[in-house]
Amino acid sequence: MNNKGAADHTSGSDKSDANSVSEGGGVSSINLMTAENKISGDMLLFSSGLMVFASMLWLAIYWGFGQRFSTLIPLIFQAMSACFMFFYLKTKKLQLFCLMQLSLFLFTPFVLQWSIGNFVNSSGVSLWALLAPVGAIVIMGTKESVPWFVAYIFMTAMSGMFDYTLQWDVRSMDMRTIAVFFVLNFVSISAMVYVLLWYSTRERNKLRAVVDEQARDVLIEKELSDRLLLNILPKPIADRLKREETNIADGHADVIVMFADIVNFTHMSEEMSPNETVHLLNDIFSAFDSLTETYHLEKIKTIGDAYMVAGGLHNSKLNDPNQIPYVDAMADMALEMHAFVSRYTAPNGDALGLRIGIATGPVVAGVIGRRKFGYDLWGDTVNIASRMCSEASPGHTQVDVVTHRRLYNRYRFDEVQQIQVKGKGPMQVYNLLARNQFGAPVEGEKPAEATVINLADGLPLRR
Repeated sequence: MNNKGAADHTSGSDKSDANSVSEGGGVSSINLMTAENKISGDMLLFSSGLMVFASMLWLAIYWGFGQRFSTLIPLIFQAMSACFMFFYLKTKKLQLFCLMQLSLFLFTPFVLQWSIGNFVNSSGVSLWALLAPVGAIVIMGTKESVPWFVAYIFMTAMSGMFDYTLQWDVRSMDMRTIAVFFVLNFVSISAMVYVLLWYSTRERNKLRAVVDEQARDVLIEKELSDRLLLNILPKPIADRLKREETNIADGHADVIVMFADIVNFTHMSEEMSPNETVHLLNDIFSAFDSLTETYHLEKIKTIGDAYMVAGGLHNSKLNDPNQIPYVDAMADMALEMHAFVSRYTAPNGDALGLRIGIATGPVVAGVIGRRKFGYDLWGDTVNIASRMCSEASPGHTQVDVVTHRRLYNRYRFDEVQQIQVKGKGPMQVYNLLARNQFGAPVEGEKPAEATVINLADGLPLRR
């Protein structure tokens, strides 16, 4: 077993997922703008159609009351409105369409009023020009509507000044006719303004609901992506990767590393179906994952039937006074791993066992790869833990001298042994047996010798 054989993970998709989330947000913004433009264009088309219809209806009603006015102004308005609507339907140039059509809305009512005579005789027909600033604020926005409102106020004031200072050649009109058209104009304009605001609010609320739903979907996808990333990388490393840091590498002076290997797994897998093999590994490693979370350790990776875990890397809970030291946590986890596996039977009926190697010392940790990247550890400590796992007897946990010194007064070990480590020569190792249930020896007392116990027979889980 060699730490240099880094396992491929599907984490490369996480970064692309994060990019997809970002791109998804951009697409949503584009879709939002497109939908808002469509709503604005529809409202302006609707308003233009109503104005064309109203101009025809008003002319017919005037004629019905016996008032004969020139049809030139209404016909010009209708023709130009039809041309502008056709232009928009063909080109979809909303800004230009708004400028042209709102200009018609603003100036035509005043021109019509002046052709009739004055404000009173025209029954306040110039009030229809109010649709220009109202349409601008609904369709174009608050800032863009200010010039239209100022123009409307200016045209109204200028028209009132003309009525007051100039003597118009005004034809005589029946006051009942004037009153009827005052009512019609006020009611129609009020209805138009209300319909515009109602339609605009309803459509934008519907659009906002769609956008909010898309935002929730993007948020859910982002949370899933973050959880997947955290299943592969420690949280501090994942945060740095999301900040697009490159060459992520850290040195750690004191880290405990464990390798666990299922005994005789290769032979067993030859007698099992692929589904049974994957199911077996998933059950065992899922239980190990739960133990890793319980003891606040860091799972590094799995390589075939081997499981690698470390302590002392990033976990802030290690500084909690109520939290046991990570060296003790690793020892307790190793004992519970043996206890779990000893009670587990493979689908083919064979009993299972573990070999475990633990070493403590400095390591280098970092992220390698660009797409299927992975978080890994390097250094003598990792190599020693891997070698001790390979050399351990089934059902045993071998630890190095550094780990033994930190644990011997709280745990029981057998006599010291020696193994050959490639590139290091002979090394002293100890087999971890159990947590010391009878209290710690006095300071300076040598660790007591103990009879070797086969951990495959099972140990009680620590509660």
